Amino acid sequence: MQPVALVYAALMVVSSLFSVCGNVVLLLVVLLNKELHTETWALTLSFCLSDLALGLSTIPFGAHNSLLRPQGYPSDGYLCQGSAFFYLLLQLGSIHSLTWATVDKFTEICFALSYSTICTARRTRVVLVLVWLYGLINAALPLLGFGRYTYSSTRFLCAPSFQPDYRGFSLLFIVVGIIAPILIMCSMYAYIVYIARKQVRRGTFVCNDQHCFYVPAKSYFRSSIVMVATVVFLLVCWLPYIATCFYETFSGHEPPAATSAVSTWLVLFTSALNPWINSMTQMRYRAALRKSLNKIRQLLQHRLKNSHPQSTAIQLEIVSHNHHHHIAKPSLWSDDSKPVSPETRSMSEVTMEDSKDTGDSKGITLDQVCHCGTIC
Repeated sequence: MQPVALVYAALMVVSSLFSVCGNVVLLLVVLLNKELHTETWALTLSFCLSDLALGLSTIPFGAHNSLLRPQGYPSDGYLCQGSAFFYLLLQLGSIHSLTWATVDKFTEICFALSYSTICTARRTRVVLVLVWLYGLINAALPLLGFGRYTYSSTRFLCAPSFQPDYRGFSLLFIVVGIIAPILIMCSMYAYIVYIARKQVRRGTFVCNDQHCFYVPAKSYFRSSIVMVATVVFLLVCWLPYIATCFYETFSGHEPPAATSAVSTWLVLFTSALNPWINSMTQMRYRAALRKSLNKIRQLLQHRLKNSHPQSTAIQLEIVSHNHHHHIAKPSLWSDDSKPVSPETRSMSEVTMEDSKDTGDSKGITLDQVCHCGTIC
């Protein structure tokens, strides 16, 4: 087995775990916190589900192929064609949903006063329908003869062929499907950073009904760092893949195995990075995550408190039961194995008869002894 295949499989397994964990956390945070259910929260849900599906299907499939089936599958088979179709569909759905989520963030920051009228629930639904319709059409084109799905022995996946014979589809997929959304996101993040720098220079006050607060420069600096890091991660993960696709399309030669494998892994690794660098870097998502963790901790503590009194009551019941069985009987009701002297018997009979005759309410009965465990 080639070292490239082993390293590729290890990276894919790690990426799959991080992708599933990160997107499940984001999904639970969004679903459990009603304050995150804004007019455009479906955009976050869309790229989260796309990345989760990639982490559960395409990434483990690539790890399996590199370890157990490096020779691949017949390119015309149903398994290869179907897996390539879903890979392309999920990849396009993820990056375009992420792009529109960035547009929503950009509008909220730069057009705060008119944001509620620009980004509505109805427009969000229309955008999502168009995004997934575009993904379905683009992914179905190779099945209809425009382009071709083949198994790539350097990527260990069934994917679109970037040979010169399919240059039209390759350019449509790379330029419209990948480069355009990446340029839009990078431009918007760059403009947000530019606006933040201007705010730092002139200072900003945020006012409510009572008084105003000065926004310190470090707040803008922190936000700018997050935006720049997002752009850097985006370019680092996608530029190698774009370069290898263009190289294969215009040269007709496959890139080196290591280059092709690493570029494919970087693209799939974005499914693990997206929930953290695009959602969890926002203050409201971090606050919702802390709130959800506090709820879980309180629920566990409540269950532990409820189970502790029950166990204590059971222990007390057992102790009381054992104490009841080990109580010594008074000599008045002694065993038959221990004969009672005539004087004692006669005195007992006299005492019992006297208590019956006088109706003394303070006479002690066996039920009282057994119930109290001692003479009351």
